Amino acid sequence: MEQVELMCTLNKSHLPVLKTQQLVYVYIEAKAGENVAEVRNPLNLALVLDKSGSMEGEKIVNLRKAAKNVIDLLDETDYISIVAFSDRVHKIAPSALASDRAALKQAIDGIRDGGGTAISGGIKQGLREMEKHSDPDRLQRMLLLTDGQTFGDEKECQKLGKEMGDRGMVIQALGLGEDWNEDLLDDIAEASGGNADFIETPDEINDFFQEAVQRMQDAVVQNADLVLRLVNGVVPRQVWRITPMIENLGYTPLSDQDVQVSLGGIDKGEGVALLVELLIAPRPAGSFRIAQVEVNYDVPLLHLQGEKAKTDITIEFTGDAKLTQDYDGFTMNLVEKVTAFKLQTRALRAAKMGDAEGASKQLRAAATRLLQVGEKQLAEAAIEEAQNLEEKGEMSSAGSKKLRYATRKLTRKPRAAQGASEEPAETESPEE
Repeated sequence: MEQVELMCTLNKSHLPVLKTQQLVYVYIEAKAGENVAEVRNPLNLALVLDKSGSMEGEKIVNLRKAAKNVIDLLDETDYISIVAFSDRVHKIAPSALASDRAALKQAIDGIRDGGGTAISGGIKQGLREMEKHSDPDRLQRMLLLTDGQTFGDEKECQKLGKEMGDRGMVIQALGLGEDWNEDLLDDIAEASGGNADFIETPDEINDFFQEAVQRMQDAVVQNADLVLRLVNGVVPRQVWRITPMIENLGYTPLSDQDVQVSLGGIDKGEGVALLVELLIAPRPAGSFRIAQVEVNYDVPLLHLQGEKAKTDITIEFTGDAKLTQDYDGFTMNLVEKVTAFKLQTRALRAAKMGDAEGASKQLRAAATRLLQVGEKQLAEAAIEEAQNLEEKGEMSSAGSKKLRYATRKLTRKPRAAQGASEEPAETESPEE
């Protein structure tokens, strides 16, 4: 049995016989096979946590609870380090095996809020801790959370993100509340090969931490690349990642007919899904193979390198008009969600450039798409921000963050947290 299984679905299985190019969407899903279901990545994990004064109250309480629940997800063979930062850096737990859970939780209980915000110091100390047990056979990850703006060290943060990415150390960055710089957090995460996300309220911190760590443990298929081998007359237009979030991946030409897309890791739970836009030249009636999909990958824990999975994409050209009217509902739903994401991305770009009118139009178009796919609350948020642009000339901080990050996850499958301990709710100590 292959370690990676491939499935391809076209938005329509029949195309009309025409004299012009036609656009086709292909949904491609790569999933880890059953024979890797019990495999789990050993981690070299650093928690880098904001403890500045703005984290007081409910935020710091939920942060401590979430960090302690992460400890319960780890295996005794995982390495964990914990760093807290304000305008100073506090080493809560040096990098060590996650074997003494009680001691780690006690250290987390000692985190107290106070001070300003300097993110680069936290990242730098987290990197130092990860370096102590850097190992190519371990997944090297940093989970970073902040609720505020860093001051004067933005370039240093971006530099550290790139340095970590060059060394295979990936940052998952989380912004809490309204007052943080989403452009900077995106830059830091993306420079390392990771991504950023938005936590709207403190009571969501635990769920975000649980999901992030479980995804790290489950990405057992590594160094995955997808190669599309296209026949003559088929041209790639765009390649979108669909899971775990929407992202324009782009592609690298390998030859006149072959293109490559980097997938990174493949989660054994959710896998990786893509939406590929292809332009197909005219064909006579008949069945045609238009491409071959090949995924190359490693499974380090099974000592497998350079493995391959392949499948063909075929389509039927027909003169039967009735057949050409049939669409695959699932794939078309994904197309609508990706379109909504594109529209809000253009809206945020226009708003940033001062084009309030253009941004408002894009948001209202995005709201229409969101309603079509059943995202009523997100559609209402888009309309509210369009009104803000029309009346005030700008979007709200909370609204722009919600649209930016929620539309990325329109296609994400819900994932239940596992392994979290049930602890009594914390209360603030008087001295905090």
